[in-house]
Amino acid sequence: MAQHFSLAACDVVGFDLDHTLCRYNLPESARLIYNSFAQFLVKEKGYDKGLLMVTPEDWDFCCKGLALDLEDGNFIKLADNGTVLRASHGTKMLSPEALAEEFGRKEWKHFMPDTGMAFRSGKYYFYDNYFDLPGALLCARVVDSLTKNNGQKPFDFWKDIVAGIQHNYKMSAFKENCGIYFPEIKRDPGKYLHTCPESVKKWLRQLKNAGKILMLITSSHSDYCRLLCEYILGNDFEDLFDIVITNALKPGFFSHLPSQRPFRTLEKDEEREALPSLDKPGWYSQGNAVHLYELLKKMTGKPEPKVVYFGDSMHSDIFPARHYSNWETVLILEELRGDKDRKPEESEPEEKKGKYEGSKAKPLNTSSKKWGSFFVDSVSGLENTEDSLVYTWSCKRISAYSTIAIPSIEAIAELPLDYKFTTFSSNNSKTAGYYPNPPLVLSNAGKLTAK
Repeated sequence: MAQHFSLAACDVVGFDLDHTLCRYNLPESARLIYNSFAQFLVKEKGYDKGLLMVTPEDWDFCCKGLALDLEDGNFIKLADNGTVLRASHGTKMLSPEALAEEFGRKEWKHFMPDTGMAFRSGKYYFYDNYFDLPGALLCARVVDSLTKNNGQKPFDFWKDIVAGIQHNYKMSAFKENCGIYFPEIKRDPGKYLHTCPESVKKWLRQLKNAGKILMLITSSHSDYCRLLCEYILGNDFEDLFDIVITNALKPGFFSHLPSQRPFRTLEKDEEREALPSLDKPGWYSQGNAVHLYELLKKMTGKPEPKVVYFGDSMHSDIFPARHYSNWETVLILEELRGDKDRKPEESEPEEKKGKYEGSKAKPLNTSSKKWGSFFVDSVSGLENTEDSLVYTWSCKRISAYSTIAIPSIEAIAELPLDYKFTTFSSNNSKTAGYYPNPPLVLSNAGKLTAK
């Protein structure tokens, strides 16, 4: 990959929807997602009613990049070399002594360097985006409850979490008003969604006018996608995009063979026939990056059209688009907004506060007191040596698989299309690709220990 990147050099610009083009009011959306699962567990599966009560302080547990060991109920934060930096059992943080005894300084048992380790397996789950994070808090509190009541181990609550996902988010849930999430978003979208600023709408039109092919590729279903896009972009949003792909089932969209995941036509938001190939632009469901790229070749008249994809999830967007399709990737990283590792005395503007009872909750994109920075952490030194700072596994993957990382699309919308961004591949830098600035905690890069 080159040391500089510009949108002007791209033929195709693709976007994820949720938390990329569509920004959510995180305090409100997090609480809604949490409630959608908690209500299901309590009412349908008989879990402790205490799960329904959440205090503002409870949200400090949420930190992107944590992994949950599904068998022992431990949450862990990994260093770039696979060792465990911090851990909790449920919401209870392990002391340094307990951490050393449980994990030592060896690689976590499920760790595999680079691409070998999946984000999801039957044994662990990585919390990688803002849809996931409320589930981390809920699962941690479930572990607390089960541990208190019967010391259950290994845990088997995950099947109930999966049932909760199916109940609230299955393909027919939007139309049937199943669960809590979709009915509430329909009822009051303005409570949960931020409309796209005029600068972003103008930027999308500018890309279109410059001859770029614009794509929307989302794992959300077509009916929910339409609601979001009409709210954030307007009723004419389809005019902006040449290709819309819903229920894309990422990351499989990038990793699966065409025969495993064909494109399907849509009729009144219902999936219809499977297509042997993708022959023209339009709105489709499911699909695969191989057939999409064949269409892009035809549309651009180029043997290797240059594609850039914007997304917020390393698991679903950035890693697979780079690893399987070799696209340029722009990571939307709201932690860059939540920086600058906000000091306790700095308060949120009044209009951005979540409507919580009493004191306000920690914004999900700011550092957790329990877990520390998303980007780095300290490792206690051996006797008579200083503590050292190390990169987290999440931070390492950002520089490995993102072309650049930005806090929001709005942050670049007023730049000229030929603006040259410095990429992460520039001198293999861990910080060069952050725009407009690296996180404050990475500014002391000289003190960091790269494993």
